[in-house]
Amino acid sequence: MNLKFDTLAPTQIYHLMTQTVVPRPVAWTLTESSENNFNLAPFSYFTPVSSNPPLLMISVGKKPNGDIKDTTRNVLETGKLVIHIAGTDSAKAMTESAATLEHGESEIVANDIELTDFEGFDLPRLAECDIAFGCTLFEVKEIGETPQSLIFAQVEQVYISQSVIDGTSERLKIDTDALDPISRLGGGEYAKLGDVFAVARPK
Repeated sequence: MNLKFDTLAPTQIYHLMTQTVVPRPVAWTLTESSENNFNLAPFSYFTPVSSNPPLLMISVGKKPNGDIKDTTRNVLETGKLVIHIAGTDSAKAMTESAATLEHGESEIVANDIELTDFEGFDLPRLAECDIAFGCTLFEVKEIGETPQSLIFAQVEQVYISQSVIDGTSERLKIDTDALDPISRLGGGEYAKLGDVFAVARPK
């Protein structure tokens, strides 16, 4: 099968891309809507893009009515966000946090999610996540006809739970089995890590 993208509707392209670019990490993203009121949403159009400066990128669409999503609005207003790497145990809460709520209504409250202090950063982090990136806004780029908001977030600091650090390595190494990150597939499907193997890179 050979599909020409210029013959497909945007929804068809979306479903095709999300089923073929797999697995994808999920950026479970916390922003501040107002003082002590936080928004939380998952994004699987997500990737690291640079290490100098250290940048992560999430791609955020629009609400069904065409308004920008709260994540984009909050980041533009406050310049801060916390991107979490969720484990498979968080699959239900993470998926529920994708529901469209009115601006100012908190997914944290709606899903009874626990926050904890993110030492040295302005926003809290999710207590249940073993990795959290404290980020400041680097740039928002609008692309496409809709348009889609590409949020480039500069990592200022990262929280890593001691429970996912491989203590047998001389340098910092994450134990991915312990982290058990959730992987996004197409539709409503997710995946766990399977067998992990190493291949030496050429010198």
